[in-house]
Amino acid sequence: MLDNILISFAATAVILGIMILVHEFGHFAVAKLLGVRVEQFAIGFGKRLFGFRKGETDYRINLLPLGGYVKMAGENPMDSHTGDPGEFTAHPRWHRFLVAIAGPSMNILLAVALVTEAYMVHYSRPAYLNQPATVGYVEPNSPAAAAGIQPGDRIVRVGNEQNPTWEETALQFALNARQPLSLGIQRGNAILNADLPPTGENSEEASSFAGLVPEQPVEVDRLEQDMPAIKAGLQTGDVIVASNGRPIRAIDGLIADLDENKDKPVELTVLRGGQPLHLRVTPAADNRGANGRTHYRLGFGWTEPMRVTRLSFPEALSRSFAVNRRYSQLILELVEKMVQRKVSMKQLAGPIGIGQAAGQAARQPGWTPLIELTALISLNLGIFNLLPIPILDGGLVLLLFVEAVMRRDISQSVKERIYQAAFVFLVLIGVIVIYNDLLRTLPGLAMRLP
Repeated sequence: MLDNILISFAATAVILGIMILVHEFGHFAVAKLLGVRVEQFAIGFGKRLFGFRKGETDYRINLLPLGGYVKMAGENPMDSHTGDPGEFTAHPRWHRFLVAIAGPSMNILLAVALVTEAYMVHYSRPAYLNQPATVGYVEPNSPAAAAGIQPGDRIVRVGNEQNPTWEETALQFALNARQPLSLGIQRGNAILNADLPPTGENSEEASSFAGLVPEQPVEVDRLEQDMPAIKAGLQTGDVIVASNGRPIRAIDGLIADLDENKDKPVELTVLRGGQPLHLRVTPAADNRGANGRTHYRLGFGWTEPMRVTRLSFPEALSRSFAVNRRYSQLILELVEKMVQRKVSMKQLAGPIGIGQAAGQAARQPGWTPLIELTALISLNLGIFNLLPIPILDGGLVLLLFVEAVMRRDISQSVKERIYQAAFVFLVLIGVIVIYNDLLRTLPGLAMRLP
């Protein structure tokens, strides 16, 4: 237990330290380049512990290691301004704009660089993505079901794309989520045409191939003691190919068969060493499903086949841009839905949540999980700081834009009120985030609090 806490603490310190250093260095470097006088470059807040002074800048480590800052002359609206050309506000607006976006930009660039590096060392992805788009299961009442697609069908055309892989199919589904999509389906020796209804952008159907589940072998990799599977003689390495004579092409198909069959005996056909074998199994009821729904289980584990390789630098960079762009869209979508109250603020996590995730990543084999988590946090930090909230970098950009439209500076008294209100808002967000962390960390806390 203590070891896990120490690992989580150390991993969190490394991640946040890198994030803060990179972010503040972006502000610092651009400010120096443009001739803005930088008075302090600090990691942490509060009392100065140690550091050194070089030129006009005090490089320091402070007592509270929960952030960092670059203090530029004349930056704070509450400071007195002398008109010194080295002051931040004495510089033209485009200078101040570049200084403001430099920090978040560095975090975003770091995310791209870290994911690129990770993919050049270890690139893992589901094996089915590079395979032909053969259907393993169709979710009931999904757009795919409405189009008449069946398990075993192979998608040989999606739009104008011929013989697509699952990855290419998913891309076309996403690009055409708001309009019908023409498909070519191979069923046996026949080629059929089907029209996939609009799935709705960012809907669950769109994210899961419109209700299609790719064909993947159901190979047993672990067994639960005292459960029907092990009692019936199922072994690790067995591949389940049929249930009551019905072909099983995906784990979802087997789960659906078991729920439909309920507690009646099931005749499984498995391949063991390439040879077919028939086993009779009676599923066990499990009422731990969503909304208290009863499911039926055999008691074995299955792992999705993965393809592990290394990417060349151009491939890794291209893939990194795509991944970070997608995560950026998801972050902005989450913020939008929170504003619309479609998503709960409970989704937010703070230092404790980061620490738990960092500890889990650090305990996994190799450096790749920790690098990928660092990249994701860096991207989050960069985008969060670009939000148009005063005190944040995006807030400064917003005020500069307003001043540019007005063709004059906003008065200092107005800026003071804006910054004070923004400070209170960010403190409230911080309280909510820490409260969420405590609820996740301390079971039963919500019931004990009034």
